[in-house]
Amino acid sequence: MRAWLQHGLPVRDLAAHGLQVFLPPRWEGAIFRRPPGLGEQTFPVLHLATIPLPRERGDFGSGVVEALGRRDVFAAVFEYGPESVGRALFAHPGLPLPLAPDDFMPDTLQRTIPGQSGAQRFFTERGRAFCLYAVLGSHAWRRILVPALNGVLASVKVDAG
Repeated sequence: MRAWLQHGLPVRDLAAHGLQVFLPPRWEGAIFRRPPGLGEQTFPVLHLATIPLPRERGDFGSGVVEALGRRDVFAAVFEYGPESVGRALFAHPGLPLPLAPDDFMPDTLQRTIPGQSGAQRFFTERGRAFCLYAVLGSHAWRRILVPALNGVLASVKVDAG
């Protein structure tokens, strides 16, 4: 990870597994690939959050989202296998940005947590299929939180698969 300046503020460059993101102050990130189980193939996952990422966490944020305060955000960019490329679910070309505050709904959460809301989008970028899953610590604060999330997500780069 390297530190850079962007608009006079320090950002950290995080890159692994053909994914890259610039993390502004107050954001944490991790790019990893889980070890495969017997007969299983795994793919890269990018986690972003405005809180410290716990060592043990699920691909879609279990272990993280429970700790979000009302001003916090979590996002996962989860890669699916090459068999998903070209499928209708992943037809959107590129990371679907910007997200709008009204894209976030409490019933979009993997597990309902009172006050929170989420958004989920599927897409293909450079021949790789992904799901973007994002959770806001406060549905009521979505008009403030979503622009900050969009700013970080706009820095995500994907190398060809």
